[in-house]
Amino acid sequence: MVNQSKPEVAIFGGSFDPPHKGHQQIVRKAVQILDIDKLIVLPAYLNPFKNVSLANPEKRLEWCYQLFDGIPKVVVDDYEIRQNKSVRTSQSVKHFNNTYSVKYLIIGSDNLSTLTKWHEFKWLNDHITWVIVTRKGHPVQTEGLKSWRILEIDFPISSTTIREKKDLRYIDNKIKQSVEKTIKDKKE
Repeated sequence: MVNQSKPEVAIFGGSFDPPHKGHQQIVRKAVQILDIDKLIVLPAYLNPFKNVSLANPEKRLEWCYQLFDGIPKVVVDDYEIRQNKSVRTSQSVKHFNNTYSVKYLIIGSDNLSTLTKWHEFKWLNDHITWVIVTRKGHPVQTEGLKSWRILEIDFPISSTTIREKKDLRYIDNKIKQSVEKTIKDKKE
């Protein structure tokens, strides 16, 4: 009898508004150190904890396709954007568990302060391993997490800083012109 186990995956969700070289670094390192068959980059339609957006969901999805194209084991999925509304992380994990075994959820350490407020946090905590990406100024506090791994990334920028300061140094050339145009159009 052949074992028909599902491929094991990590999900890296977020606004990606805009996606930047730090996101690429996270994805590349996660693929190297996590025992997974695939890493799913999952742009959010709307982050329930944010109310300001630089780019519309379709533009952010396009940027993600361009930015992560060619990285082995990495796929960008439009599941949350296709829902045309904010999607809870637990819903996405359950959706992908139909096809895969979702083993890891990659989050920035800046999310730890609100993590217990996430819908079905307890269910998530029971079913996945948190992969916590280090972020300057956001300590890694793992109290209450059942299973976690630390992904050390030393990257000096965030999407918020890029939006606020219009600093495109950390935007990959594949999408830089489009991000610059979106920022310019947003000002007008």
